[in-house]
Amino acid sequence: MSLITPDFGLFFWMTVVFLIVLFILWKFGFPVIVKMVNDREAFINESLRKAHEANERLANIQKEGESILQEAREKQAQILKEAAETRDAIVEKAQDKAREEGARLLGDVRAAIEQEKAAAIADIRKQVATLSVEIAEKVLRQSLQGDKAQMDLIDRMLDEVSADK
Repeated sequence: MSLITPDFGLFFWMTVVFLIVLFILWKFGFPVIVKMVNDREAFINESLRKAHEANERLANIQKEGESILQEAREKQAQILKEAAETRDAIVEKAQDKAREEGARLLGDVRAAIEQEKAAAIADIRKQVATLSVEIAEKVLRQSLQGDKAQMDLIDRMLDEVSADK
């Protein structure tokens, strides 16, 4: 007997053993192998699904992060704008207060100058009046040194007063 040309009995028993092994594998081996392959496929699919979900979450987190960052930038710009407006308002208020204070001081100085001017004019008038009276007195004394000159002056004044009435 040779393995290359087996006889019918050997061929029969080899076929029976093959069918028995095939049946055992079909009944017990293949389901386990198929189950393992299906479990592996399910695990891979579940991993892919989770990876996809993780990618979506990451994309959402990135979008949220960008929106939060944009919102923070907008708030920062708003705060800076409000700070600039507040600064400008404070500066404007300070300038207005300085203008008012300057105008008030200028008014006070002008009033003080007017008072000094009025006082100086009054003093000059008083001095001029005193000086005029003194000069007139001296002139009259010199021109009216005699009784006859005094009497002539009195008569002339009386004539002027009676002519005016």
